[in-house]
Amino acid sequence: MTIVRTVAGLAAAALTATALLAAPAAANAAPLSQKASSQWGPYDSAGHRARAAGALTVSGEDHADIPAAATARVSGKVHDLTRDSSCGWVLFRVTYRTSGGNLPFKQHGVRNCSYGTPKSFTFTGRNVYEIEAKVCSEAKAAKPSLNCVYGGTWKVVYLSK
Repeated sequence: MTIVRTVAGLAAAALTATALLAAPAAANAAPLSQKASSQWGPYDSAGHRARAAGALTVSGEDHADIPAAATARVSGKVHDLTRDSSCGWVLFRVTYRTSGGNLPFKQHGVRNCSYGTPKSFTFTGRNVYEIEAKVCSEAKAAKPSLNCVYGGTWKVVYLSK
């Protein structure tokens, strides 16, 4: 009988501790209608041959098991700062939450091959957990090189907390 009471007491204590730990997290959770805007960049490529900067607006941050923003809108401009035949690229890696709780990512790239004329862009992501950016300058091509995608460092533009 004493063992049963001890086990029941431990179970009740564990439930109370869990409830106390969960209460502050729920109190700090952002309402789903909240909207936040910020600036990102400017980020330069190696050798300062390209530059990108812009704005980010997120709404509907959900602080569930894996926090994510319901919608994230990225806008900005990419500049080609070379007079030769190279192009400036801004790449985005958008990590999103799936219904199964996984965190895959998509890449989005914008190319500008016009020296002195910035190219504007806007795109939107859903269930966004993180957005990272990278700027590259390289020869004109339909897509960025593997060196551009995998070399260097990505800058965190947004991370859901």
